[in-house]
Amino acid sequence: MRALRSFRLFTVSLLTLIMASCGSYEKIKKSSDVNLKLTKANEYYDKKQFIKANELYQSLLPVLRGTKNYEALFYRYAWSFWYMKDYPSASLFFKNFTEFFPNSKDAEECEYMHALCLVKMAPKSNLDQTNTLKAMEAMQSFINTHPGSKHLAESNQHIVDGRNKLEEKFKDAAKLYFNIGQYKAASIAYQDVINQFPESQSSDFYQYMVVRSLYQYAQISITEKQAERYVNTIDAYNQMKELFPQSKFLKDALQYQERADENLKKINKS
Repeated sequence: MRALRSFRLFTVSLLTLIMASCGSYEKIKKSSDVNLKLTKANEYYDKKQFIKANELYQSLLPVLRGTKNYEALFYRYAWSFWYMKDYPSASLFFKNFTEFFPNSKDAEECEYMHALCLVKMAPKSNLDQTNTLKAMEAMQSFINTHPGSKHLAESNQHIVDGRNKLEEKFKDAAKLYFNIGQYKAASIAYQDVINQFPESQSSDFYQYMVVRSLYQYAQISITEKQAERYVNTIDAYNQMKELFPQSKFLKDALQYQERADENLKKINKS
């Protein structure tokens, strides 16, 4: 019985404390005391209560514009969005910070954070990659502007990761064309992957798939077009042999070249 009474007292005390805290925050929001609001906003920020800090900072932005406190306020306002995982807003305000305070000691960091927010907004490789491209461009711009930055290594890695994601999307599109029997489109798409990502470690595989796609395309073509398309298969194999003489896919590619050559001879005889 005593334990139950103690629990009830604790619950009532906790609810009273919460209500008092909420009431206090609402009073601060409605207050016209700018110094009080700024002090409390910073306290909330330091306590990692970023939603409350963000709301108070937002109300103070137009009031403190042009004052000595404006830069620090704007800086924390941008970071509060980051901690709330609101990356679109964080990206915007980090970018705005660099434009409003280009000579600030924090301008470089905010420029990097703007680009990093875009990285966070970039989707998986199977979705539209507009934000990935924007993130890569922002990271490259940061590198160009701050070649000695402490964030240089991470920035370069983010660009590499972005390129890998774009390559994945290109490769998946080519694979889909091949799997649904659109072999002409597949051959073009795999060639496009090679052209777009010439330094890829999978370039030999993509060239192998060009050979396969061209062979399959020749197989399903009308008789009048087959000879030309078998020749294209043989040419693609020869290119692969020249560019990737050590490729593990070369042996399999040779089989398609040999079949194409045999079929071509039959066509020429007939």
